[in-house]
Formats: sequence, C-alpha cells, structure tokens
Amino acid sequence: MQPNTLDHVAFWLADREPIAEFLTTKLGLHVIDRQDNFTLVGADARRGKLTLFDAEGPREPGAFKHVALRVSKLPDGDTEFDLGEGVKLKLVQAPTDSEYDLDHVALYSSEPRHTAEAYERFGFDAAPPSSDGHPRVEVGGAFVEFHPGNPGNPDNPLLNHLAVLVDSVDEHIAEAEEMGVVDNVVDAANTRAVFVWGPDRVRIEYVEHKPEFALT
Repeated sequence: MQPNTLDHVAFWLADREPIAEFLTTKLGLHVIDRQDNFTLVGADARRGKLTLFDAEGPREPGAFKHVALRVSKLPDGDTEFDLGEGVKLKLVQAPTDSEYDLDHVALYSSEPRHTAEAYERFGFDAAPPSSDGHPRVEVGGAFVEFHPGNPGNPDNPLLNHLAVLVDSVDEHIAEAEEMGVVDNVVDAANTRAVFVWGPDRVRIEYVEHKPEFALT
C-alpha cells in the first residue's frame, strides 16, 4: 500500500452543525461540501480536511484522542479546543504550505509502539517519536501518533475513519483483499475509495480523486 498524504479525518456526530460553525467562524476554514449526511470542512479541498457525518448519539471516544492542524504561526489566545461530542482539536506551529493543514491525529493504544509498527503494514512510514515521546507513523508529512490508553471496541465510535490519498484505488482494493481487511468500496461523485479495518479496529480509507474532482 502506498498512501501519498493524510487526506481527511472523519467523525460520527449527533449534531455536526455547531462544530462546522466553529471551524468556519473561529478558524476561518470553509465548507467544501455539504450533503444530507455529512459536511466536509477545510482550508483547501486537496489538503487535510475534517468530515462530519451524521449519526445517532452519544458517541464513544474509542481510539480517538485529538486531531491537530498545522499553522505557520500560532494565534494569540487558545490553541486547544473542545469542539463538543468528544472532538478535541489543537493547533500546532510548524512550516506548512497550507494553513490549517492536518498535522497529526492522536489515537489511544494499549501498546503504542506495537500499534505504530502495525500501521507500517498499511503503508504508513516509520517516524521518529513526537516531541513528547509518543510513537508515531508518517504519511505525506502528517502523522498518526499513539498515546497510552484503552481504545476499547465501542459500538458507537466517535471516529468514523482516517483517510489517505492514493493514486490507484484498484491496486489498494486488490491488496486489501489479499490481507482480508476490506470493509467496503465506495464510488462517489468526486472520489472512489476502499475502506479497510486497521489496527485497533480503526477504519482507514484509501481514496482516489477522480479526474473530474471539482471540490474547492
């Protein structure tokens, strides 16, 4: 498997509107797409985004700890936010070509180092630990890092999936079938994707932008 970038992080939410409003009014992101069952929010449709899916609540945190967006300069005031329903967001200062791109996703794991190694099987690259010592993997300059904790096996998880951008979904479908980890395949208006079950039952989406991809 060969993911290029961390494309988006998706959540199940009982009420997506307050979170979408915070991201657009307080952080200056914009709604890239809004459908009956989800809202896609980001600074750039081709960079890191957050997807907010409708679901019955309440949701259980499960493996999710927080998501971090990268900025070239931290703003005055708060840099950590509780967006509601368990969605925790941080701003991280680092060199970036796109403000508010995804920097990392932090997940709980009962065995962080082992889980980081398991992600390499899914195409993520080994990476040095985070500045505070947490094992992590890298994809296209963004990270998934693993913090000690019990991810459990919730019936109603908050985290819908992590999505990585790939050149060819068909190649990833074939490989995922060989690994026996396919959840489902989705053919949408702008994208085609295969969803797989990753470590700790975290779903990973391998998504390909179609040539007619028209989101901005």
